[in-house]
Amino acid sequence: MPSAVDVGIATQASEELLVACHRLIPQLSSSSTPLTASELAEIINSASTVLFVARVETQIVGLLTLALFRIPTAMRAWIEDVVVDAAARGGGVGEALNLAALAEAKRRGAQTVDLTSRPSREAANRLYRRLGFVQRETNVYRYEI
Repeated sequence: MPSAVDVGIATQASEELLVACHRLIPQLSSSSTPLTASELAEIINSASTVLFVARVETQIVGLLTLALFRIPTAMRAWIEDVVVDAAARGGGVGEALNLAALAEAKRRGAQTVDLTSRPSREAANRLYRRLGFVQRETNVYRYEI
């Protein structure tokens, strides 16, 4: 029987969490630079971001960042940088992280929650559809600064 997944909100930039970020984030993006302790603290201490941490037993096995912001039309939220350790995939970690983020977004008054996912991340895309996310007919643009 798989171990239970415990999801919580990070409240401090501990060494344990920073080490977990350095282990997990490269599994999401090979081009990202390692997060510093001050950057991690900035994420945790910001009123507009919530860092969710998933544990199985005592080990950190997943991360998810929820960004919340007010715009003229509503309170909105984005799910970003979802990563589950390769060894823990398929065990409900991604689902637990997303459900916790959706509940927090609702609690904070968000009208919608958006996310993007590369088509090659087939398991993640199946999960998002299963959770009720609907693929939008839109173009996503990026401007590199």
